[in-house]
Amino acid sequence: MSVTKSKSKASLSQAASSSTASASAVRVPIVSSAHLAQGRSAELSEFEFGMIIAGNAFNRWAVRCMAAAGMKDMTITDVLVLHHINHRAREKKLADIAFILNIEDTHIVNYSLKKLQALELVQTEKRGKEVLYSTNEAGQAVCKRYYDIREQVLVSGLTGDGTESFELSELARFLRVLSGLYEQAARAATSL
Repeated sequence: MSVTKSKSKASLSQAASSSTASASAVRVPIVSSAHLAQGRSAELSEFEFGMIIAGNAFNRWAVRCMAAAGMKDMTITDVLVLHHINHRAREKKLADIAFILNIEDTHIVNYSLKKLQALELVQTEKRGKEVLYSTNEAGQAVCKRYYDIREQVLVSGLTGDGTESFELSELARFLRVLSGLYEQAARAATSL
């Protein structure tokens, strides 16, 4: 009887470890919408959920970093528009800002531009019918404080090795490729 119990316990133990091994071998995707993760789209749904989480984390970070730089009550769009206007110290047009940031509705960018003007961070110059935007000294100083905080709080957490830099570069390239796929799918969905 004790031999049978030993064999039975060994069989149960072996079955349990076998089921644990097979459960750990089956990777369950982490998604926010299981109904979108059926069929061939499980990995894409998992990637989209990762983008949602990363996008929201980035937005929260950028707004809080800007607040730490002394500019509270700015939205993520305000932060991105300010940084782009400051980019390479070149004047920018509304349409170009919206195009580079991939914002379809120029009214959203225009609202941020008016807000940045009211905060006295950007200046305008009219040339013909075009209005050109550039950062003034105050806007440049805010961008510099943002940069310093970013270096101290965010960049310092990176390892700085070549592998990490390569992976970040490849991930950025992959995101640009996927943005084209999403743009094409958006155009196709509009025509349905």
